[in-house]
Amino acid sequence: MEYDPNKPVHASPEDGWHGIVAPGTRFTPESGRYHLYIGYFCPFAHRANLVRVLKGLDSAIDISVVKAYPKGQAGWSFPGANGPDDTYEGSTPDKLFGSKYLHEVYFRADKDYKGRYSVPLLWDTKEGTAVNNESLEMLRWMQTGFNEILPEGSPERSLNLYPGHLQAKIDEVKEWMTRDLNSGVYKAGFATDQAAYEKGVIPVFAGLNQLEKLIHKNGGPFVLGKELTELDILAYATAVRFDVVYVQHFKCNLGTIRGDYPVIHEWLKNLYWNVKGFRETTNFKHIKENYTKSHHDINPHAITPLGPYPDIESGVNLDFAGIEHGCIAHAAVLEQQKNLPDV
Repeated sequence: MEYDPNKPVHASPEDGWHGIVAPGTRFTPESGRYHLYIGYFCPFAHRANLVRVLKGLDSAIDISVVKAYPKGQAGWSFPGANGPDDTYEGSTPDKLFGSKYLHEVYFRADKDYKGRYSVPLLWDTKEGTAVNNESLEMLRWMQTGFNEILPEGSPERSLNLYPGHLQAKIDEVKEWMTRDLNSGVYKAGFATDQAAYEKGVIPVFAGLNQLEKLIHKNGGPFVLGKELTELDILAYATAVRFDVVYVQHFKCNLGTIRGDYPVIHEWLKNLYWNVKGFRETTNFKHIKENYTKSHHDINPHAITPLGPYPDIESGVNLDFAGIEHGCIAHAAVLEQQKNLPDV
C-alpha cells in the first residue's frame, strides 16, 4: 500500500485505515495518545515497531503484542483468551481494552468492518478509533509525524529514513524489493502447485542477488551506503526471517543468506548486533513458532525445526569492499534478475 496523504482515513467497512499523525491534522502528535498493536512474528508489524524504536518513541507509544499462535477462525488472540493458563512468553494482554482477540479492537473502530484483523494497528485513545493499519504508510510518516515531541537536536528527531537526495533511488529499489522479496516469499510459500511455486520463488532469489550487489556496490554498512534508509527496514524484516523460516517453511531453499550471500549476511548481522532497535524488536521464538504452528496446510504436525543454529551468527565484518559478493546462479534466477533496474 503506497503512502498517500490525501487518502480517506477509512472509506468503508471493506477499507483499512489510512490516518496520518502530524501537526495540524486530526491526529496530532502527543505522547501517550496512541497505542500500537503488533505481533513480533509479522514482518509488516516489524516495520512499524522498528521505526517506533529507532525514533525513540518507545515511551510515547506503548504496544500490545498478540500471541504468535494459534490464529484460528477468530484471528490473533491475546494471552488469556482461552483461560488463565493461556500464556505465551513475550506477548501481552490488550493493554487498552482487555480484549481476548484483536478483531474486537477492530470492531470498536467499525462494527461493520469486513477486512482483515491484521497487525500493525495504531489506535488513538483520544478519539477512540483506529488511525492506521498499513505498514508501508506508517513506515513513511512515523519518521517525521512525532518529531515535535522529541528533544530538539536529538539523533532520534533528526533521523530521516527517506532523505531528499536518496528518494529517487529508494523509490526505484522499493518497487522490486516489496514485490519480489517482501511479498515474494509469501507467493512462493503459499503456492498450491508447482508452477505457482516456481513463479514465486525465482523472483525472490533474483531480488536477493540484486540486493547483494547493491549493498556491495555502495560499500555498506547500509543498503545505500552510509545512511540508514527505509530500504534497510524493508529488507531487514524479510532477511532476518529468511534462514530461520522462509528457507524450509516456504521452500525458498535455492540458497541461504548465511551460506550464499556474504554481503547481505554481514549487513544483516551489523544491523542486528550493532544498531539499536533491530535486535530489540526481533523475537525468533515468535517468528519461528508463528509460521510453523499457524500454517497447518504447509506444516500439518506443527513441528518447529530447531535450526538453523544459531538464529543469527555473531561477529561482523564491515569491510564490505573486501567481501566477494555472492550469487545464486540458477539459470531462471539470473534471467529474472535481468528485469530489475541496474544497481
